[in-house]
Amino acid sequence: MDLSREQEVEIRKPPLFMPGERVRATRHVKNDGTYPGKTIGENLVRKGDEGYVRDIGTFLQQFYIYAVEWIDRGTVVGMRAREVTSTEKAATLVSEGTAR
Repeated sequence: MDLSREQEVEIRKPPLFMPGERVRATRHVKNDGTYPGKTIGENLVRKGDEGYVRDIGTFLQQFYIYAVEWIDRGTVVGMRAREVTSTEKAATLVSEGTAR
């Protein structure tokens, strides 16, 4: 069995984002067929969209899935950590850097 393709088990660490935290999409996300009411391949989220983490779940007992409410789109989409970044943590880092 080849273990080189095995990925890190994210759920061994605490989640990167918490409910209520404002996040920004780092990439486009298209419907892979699991989002009801949208066609396969249709854009669900665009890079740069901002929303709020509403809930945290897991997938395959390996990854965190963040349910993000995209206010401008009126949708909630499950996102992986690599697909979003915190706008709050980024703002804190910038303000701390300029205060010095």
